[in-house]
Amino acid sequence: MTSGTATAPPEAPLPATSASPTTRQVWTRSRGVLLALVILLAAAVTIALVRSGAQHGSLDPRSADPQGSRAVAELLADRGVSTRVVTTLDGARTAAGPGTTLLIAGPDLLTPRQQDSLHSAYGNSGARTVLVAPGPPSVGTLAPGVGTDATPSYDSALAPGCALPAARRAGTADTGGLRYTTDAPDADACYPSEGLPTLLRIPAAEGDGDTVVLGAPDILRNDRLGEQGNASLALQLLGSRPHLVWYLPSLSDDSATDAGDSDFLDLVPSGWLWGTLQLFLAALLAALWRARRLGPLVPERLPVAIRASETVEGRARLYRKADARDRAAAALRSTTRTRLAPLVGVSPAQAHAPEALLPALSAQLRREGQSLHALLFGPPPRDDTALIALTDQLDALEREVRRP
Repeated sequence: MTSGTATAPPEAPLPATSASPTTRQVWTRSRGVLLALVILLAAAVTIALVRSGAQHGSLDPRSADPQGSRAVAELLADRGVSTRVVTTLDGARTAAGPGTTLLIAGPDLLTPRQQDSLHSAYGNSGARTVLVAPGPPSVGTLAPGVGTDATPSYDSALAPGCALPAARRAGTADTGGLRYTTDAPDADACYPSEGLPTLLRIPAAEGDGDTVVLGAPDILRNDRLGEQGNASLALQLLGSRPHLVWYLPSLSDDSATDAGDSDFLDLVPSGWLWGTLQLFLAALLAALWRARRLGPLVPERLPVAIRASETVEGRARLYRKADARDRAAAALRSTTRTRLAPLVGVSPAQAHAPEALLPALSAQLRREGQSLHALLFGPPPRDDTALIALTDQLDALEREVRRP
């Protein structure tokens, strides 16, 4: 026989319940989400790889892609015309001069302040400004007196139809795109489509400068330069001065974020405000439609009948898993008081009042009220053993009251 203090055996872990998910169940529930994430990741990687070798920039004279303009830049270099790419407003403004041609690849991307600044710098500088497919947001500022027709040209190749020497030498070219109107009396209106020109040349009010409005960018692209008279027209429009400044508007330009005195609402198009109001009204009508009563509730038969014993067992397991002996004891005591009250002549409304229930029970059972108070209104049990003992005592009390 050995001496010493005996140690208690370790407490056995709680057995797994029917509510505990198995590994197979967890995998079955999550495999769909994991498969969707894998597909999305693979698609993102594929798109990134495909686009990484695609276009480097539309109308970029450094790009050899089909939509780029490297071919026309090299042809101009062979003729002694230097091409400089700028992406900022300051870079484009400082190059203004009689020996410079400014090409704006995306006029509609410029803010109104940028457009005013460019027009003031190049208006009477003697330079040539070439606007590539300007729309209503920019054409009126960069080329005053010029407007855009609402219907574009559906014909790509058009005949010159004017006396401009560059157009007559180039012949048919792919200028079909936006169509323009102008009130300038000395403007050259070329390559008409249904009576409206797709290329305009407007001389400056002072000096030898001018502005060329081109309705489509096709004559500058690598894949279209060898067709029709595109190369001849592009070289004549861009090679009239020894220096070509190719302006590619960029969002990284600090001047693009300078809104001046405009607030946020001034930057939002009017159509968005009207659309927001319509969405608000639609949401209000949907809320009213969903909120109206459709009649009384209709009871629906359950597809499966669940036995009361299973419900009790499931709730007991939840209490045990949460270690909620206080709530379990309170539920047992409350139910017992509710059943005992009518048996001793106490109304259900007074079933949970000790001053009403305990005297009636003491009178019928001839027992002390203190023991009954500890049983029906006492503190929660300390452990599971005490909870089971409390359950047995409540059952015994109810049987004693029901005994004839």
